[in-house]
Amino acid sequence: MEIGGVNLMAVKDCIKGLVVGGLIGAALAILYAPKRGDEIREDIAKSFHELRDKAKHQLDETCAKMDELARRGKELYNEGTEKLNKTLDFCAKEEAEKKATGVS
Repeated sequence: MEIGGVNLMAVKDCIKGLVVGGLIGAALAILYAPKRGDEIREDIAKSFHELRDKAKHQLDETCAKMDELARRGKELYNEGTEKLNKTLDFCAKEEAEKKATGVS
């Protein structure tokens, strides 16, 4: 689905990729790191916080884009409604004039 030139599926896939990639990276770091348990826990915590910060940043960007799309959608709706109302008014006046003059 695309709104205002932004492919929502691509955004969703990007967020999924970021989360999955972070988890895989953390798991590989644990498996291949010859460290003590407390060092590994520190690394996991650090990786988690970095991943959380990246995900929050991505979410904030996505929300900002969605807000902009919603704002633009409202503008387009209002513009369309205004044009439709003008067209309907014009058609009603034309029809009234035709009836008044007896032209069909």
